[in-house]
Amino acid sequence: MTLQTRIQILLRLREFFLAPSEAWLECQDRAYRENPWFIPEFITLSIQNIADQFLSEKALTEWIRHYSIPETNANPKNIGLVMAGNIPLVGFHDLLCCFVCGHKTTIKPSSKDAALIKFVIAEMTKWNEDVANWILFAENLKGCDAYIATGSNNTSRYFEYYFGKYPHIIRKNRTSVAILDGTETSDELDSLADDIQLYFGLGCRNITKIYVPENYDFLPILNALRKYEHYIDFHKYKHNYDYHLAILIMSNRYYMNNDSIILTENIAAYSPVSQIHYEKYADKEKLIEFLKGNEEIQCVVGHGQFEFGTAQSPSLFDYADGVDTMRFLTSI
Repeated sequence: MTLQTRIQILLRLREFFLAPSEAWLECQDRAYRENPWFIPEFITLSIQNIADQFLSEKALTEWIRHYSIPETNANPKNIGLVMAGNIPLVGFHDLLCCFVCGHKTTIKPSSKDAALIKFVIAEMTKWNEDVANWILFAENLKGCDAYIATGSNNTSRYFEYYFGKYPHIIRKNRTSVAILDGTETSDELDSLADDIQLYFGLGCRNITKIYVPENYDFLPILNALRKYEHYIDFHKYKHNYDYHLAILIMSNRYYMNNDSIILTENIAAYSPVSQIHYEKYADKEKLIEFLKGNEEIQCVVGHGQFEFGTAQSPSLFDYADGVDTMRFLTSI
C-alpha cells in the first residue's frame, strides 16, 4: 500500500467522522453502554478533535513532509500496539503514526475502548481490503518487531519485562497542570474549566493541579467551573465527589467547593475525579524549571505555556510523554 493510498484512506475517514453513518452512531452508543464514562458528548468531541487536528489534508501533508516519509516502505515492521482506554479513541494517534509510516500494526485495544477502534478499522477495510493485511487485532502481542505500550505505572513494569528487549516506547501515568498568576481573564478561566473537566478529568492532558501565587482569589475559578455543575447528576461522578468530600470532612482538612468540584491544597500532581489540587508558589520561573524536569507532567497550561483551553486538542506534533513516535517508527 503506497503512502498516497494511505493518505486517501485517512482523508476519507475524516469525511466519515464529519458525516457519521447510522451504524457509526450505533457503535458510539454501544461504546457508551460498555463504558459509562464515555458519555455521547465526549465521544463526539474526541472524534471531532481527531478529524480537525489529525486528519485535515493540510495538517497531514505538513506532518508527513516533516519526516520525509517515502511513498513505499521497503522494510515494513510489525508494531505491537497496546492502547489505553481512559478517553474515547485515545490510541488513535499511535495507530495513525504506524499507518502513515507504512508499518503493519497489531493492536491490543483496551477493554474500556474496544468498540470504537474496531469499528473504525472495519470501515477502513471496506474502502480498501488491503487494510486488513496492515492492521490486525490480537489479545497476545507475540512476535512483533517493536512495541508501543501505554498503561499505568504498574502495568509499565510488565511491559518492560515482556517488551524491553525489543525497540519500544513504554508510557506510564502522566497528568497535566496549570500555572495561574491571578491576571487570567474570565474567558481564560472558562477555557481552563474545559482543560480540567472535559472527559471527567480522566485524560493525561486534563489539569489535575493548579499552581497559584500567595493570596490567590479562588472564587473566579470556582465560578468558572460551574459550567460543569451538571456532572453531579452523573452517578459515577457524584459517587467520586461524595466519597472524596466525606474523606476531607472526616480528616478535618481545609477545602473549597462549588457543590460539584472540590479544591484542596496538596503537593501531589494527581487528583481524583471531582477534585483539583492546588499549591502555592513564590517564584514562577523556578516553578517552570521544576515542572520541565518532572516526568509525571504531560503538559503545562498558563501564560507563556500551552494556551488555556487547548490541552485536549493536541496537534499531530504533540506526542505523548514528549517522545517523538514518528521518529521512533522511521528509525526502526
